[in-house]
Amino acid sequence: MQTILHPHPVTNWRQSLIADREKTLEKIYARAYPMVLHYVKQHGGYPEDAQDLVQEALIIFYEKIMLEELTLTASVTTYLMGICKNLWRRELEKRQRREEWNIEKTDVAEEVNSPEPDSPTLELIYFVEQLGNKCRDILVAFYYFGQPMPAIAQQHEYRSVHSASVQKFKCLERLRKSLAALTVHHFR
Repeated sequence: MQTILHPHPVTNWRQSLIADREKTLEKIYARAYPMVLHYVKQHGGYPEDAQDLVQEALIIFYEKIMLEELTLTASVTTYLMGICKNLWRRELEKRQRREEWNIEKTDVAEEVNSPEPDSPTLELIYFVEQLGNKCRDILVAFYYFGQPMPAIAQQHEYRSVHSASVQKFKCLERLRKSLAALTVHHFR
């Protein structure tokens, strides 16, 4: 069965994927990758980023086709390109936040050796840093980067999402206790 890469009904894509999934996905990948690579390079990325994006987009496409949750109004490559653009924008936003976080962390480490609780310009990050690396990483991942708890649990090798949630709660409680005597006026 020959796979055609122009717009056609979703049922044909589904049939092609059922008949020879690997060959069909390889052909779609070969068609989409150069476009995604061009876009990613124009927006500060690398070939590895483009590869990851196309693979992620293909997974989304495949799942939606097989679950019959997709209505294509354009070519598959156009559909994949749209997914990749959205994924890349999100990735760039995450990288920007990570970069800002690292800059803030460096600045705070240089500026603040041991702030006095009465100091009128305390940095919240100082208190987060005092919790230790694990607590800092969990709280920053959840509240600043918006990562879901299952991802945090996996990243920190917790046995379950519940265990990670309990740890996040404990870290948050420790942070609240260290800030209990302060008011918003203590911070910039």
